[in-house]
Parts: sequence; structure tokens; C-alpha cells
Amino acid sequence: MKSFLRFALAGCLAAAAGAAHADEAEFLRSFEGKFAGKGTVKVTTEAPTMNVSCRFNSDATSSSLSLDGTCRGLVVVTRAISADLKSSGTKYTGTYVGSRTGPAQLSGKRSGNAINLGIRWAREVNGDRTAQMTVEKNGEDGMRLTVIDVDPKTGERVVTSRIDLRRT
Repeated sequence: MKSFLRFALAGCLAAAAGAAHADEAEFLRSFEGKFAGKGTVKVTTEAPTMNVSCRFNSDATSSSLSLDGTCRGLVVVTRAISADLKSSGTKYTGTYVGSRTGPAQLSGKRSGNAINLGIRWAREVNGDRTAQMTVEKNGEDGMRLTVIDVDPKTGERVVTSRIDLRRT
């Protein structure tokens, strides 16, 4: 009887893992396409907020998401931004390029319609090498990219970038 229970439990766990992988694949593929939108960016927690307009191409597979785009602010400032994520179940790892410090490492997990990621900058930004990034599904055809850092003087969490994008 114990062997049957173990076999049944193993079968249930395998079925749940397969369903979770299918859900994750569907979630990732929902980000596929071309996106454009606007948002705000702060170079540091103390810097003034700059309005930006952005365009992204997003490629997705059943276990990865790649965002590649540019944001333009003040007519003359353009910055290339990209993020490459790989999933293992609901856990994610990857690389973010867009900071002036160089490529940053990403790791985190999905919660509902958002991938919540810790950022490990290549060099210190705002007094340390950590921040948070969220890649959030926003309705059927939208996504929001948000980066939050801590102001070293006040200890307050500050949104250093928030970009709302719509599928074009």
C-alpha cells in the first residue's frame, strides 16, 4: 500500500510540475511582440525625473524572455536597454543592460502577473549594488517595467524608472 501511495504522490507532483511549466510558457509567450510607450527615468535617486519614450521588441519562448529596445529622453538622449531572462518553473535568472555601470545580474520569481527580480549592478549605484526590477503584464496588450532603488541618504524606496508599454 505504501508503494502505491508513493507512486500516486509522485504522479501528482509530476502532473503539477507539468501544469506549472505550461502556465509559465503561456505567461512568457504573452509578452511576445513589438511594444511602444512612455515613462520616467531617474539616473540616481536624487536626480530629476526625465520623461522618456521607448520602443521594445520582445521575443519569448516557453522558458525565456528577451526584451530589446531603446528609450529616448530630452530629444537628444537615447539609451539601448535589454533584458534576457530564463525561467526554471517560476524562478528567473538573467542579465539587464541599460545602466551606465554595465551589465547587471537578475534573479527572482514570478508572482501573479509580475516577474519580481533582484538586480545586482556591475558597480555601485546609489550607494550599493542592489535594486529591484518588476516586469509586469498589464492587461492583454501591455507591460510595465519598473526599477526601484533605495536612496542612501533617507533609506526611502525610490522608483528610478517606470515605463508603460503597449503592443503595437
